[in-house]
Amino acid sequence: MNIFRLTGDLSHLAAIIILLLKIWKSRSCAGISGKSQLLFALVFTTRYLDLFTSFISLYNTSMKLIYIACSYATVYLIYMKFKATYDGNHDTFRVEFLIVPVGGLSFLVNHDFSPLEILWTFSIYLESVAILPQLFMISKTGEAETITTHYLFFLGLYRALYLVNWIWRYYFEGFFDLIAVVAGVVQTVLYCDFFYLYVTKVLKGKKLSLP
Repeated sequence: MNIFRLTGDLSHLAAIIILLLKIWKSRSCAGISGKSQLLFALVFTTRYLDLFTSFISLYNTSMKLIYIACSYATVYLIYMKFKATYDGNHDTFRVEFLIVPVGGLSFLVNHDFSPLEILWTFSIYLESVAILPQLFMISKTGEAETITTHYLFFLGLYRALYLVNWIWRYYFEGFFDLIAVVAGVVQTVLYCDFFYLYVTKVLKGKKLSLP
């Protein structure tokens, strides 16, 4: 494992922990898109079904279990424990417009036409756009809490670091996964405007708002 993948994993984990702590400490999920979190839970569920079929390493298995557990814990906090604070009126992105095309694409473009491989491909495609309901919610409400922007920053940083990881693996290991790379590029592009606003506003103590 190279340093870029490791830091990418840690950045991803940091994003998840930041979000969970934000909800738990404030006893509120205001400003958080439950639909994005449901999509991420679906991403991890369909991607890590290989937990039942193969073992790569203790690190690999542990991270997969942590991602799955944290994603469902987040969904539980939003839709059950702190449901009264969930702003469903602004979380109105039509997720079927993401799930249906992604599902169709995973059947058409994959590495192997088998159930586990199709579900893995589905998770890769879906993760690239799963943040859209959250970005849509921020643009609709006009601004985001600082802690929410930190969550989004580390989530975007994770994808950017994974792009560097794939470049590293191509040059030093001869490994190249076109599906993962293209999906990763799409996801990183979605964060570009956010990264700019994060650096120019949030890091200077200002509130972030998306156009």
